[in-house]
Amino acid sequence: MLGENFVYFFTVQGFFVGIIFGILKSFDADGLFLYTFFITIFFYLFSHIIIAFYYRTLTARSYKFPRDAHEKELDFFVKEINKREKLIDSAIKITDIAAKMNKDDTVGQLS
Repeated sequence: MLGENFVYFFTVQGFFVGIIFGILKSFDADGLFLYTFFITIFFYLFSHIIIAFYYRTLTARSYKFPRDAHEKELDFFVKEINKREKLIDSAIKITDIAAKMNKDDTVGQLS
């Protein structure tokens, strides 16, 4: 059973247990609501604790992390980012020069 399905199932069970307990113990609607709410929340949180411990023991395997391969990939990404930054900087310089030339031409034509 998937962990998510277990949480759903356990929460619904808590809801019904809360309704039954609320009907047996409370004499008004507020009491029924509070009993149902708190018991459902308890079951919900308890199911998350169970799932956390289950997955913690299930996936506690050790494996070799390929550090060298990751470092090579990261170095490649850094080089590519630096190349793109240089390209963007040169495009910005060209755009600034073109805007300045356009401004100078416009000012020259007006006078």
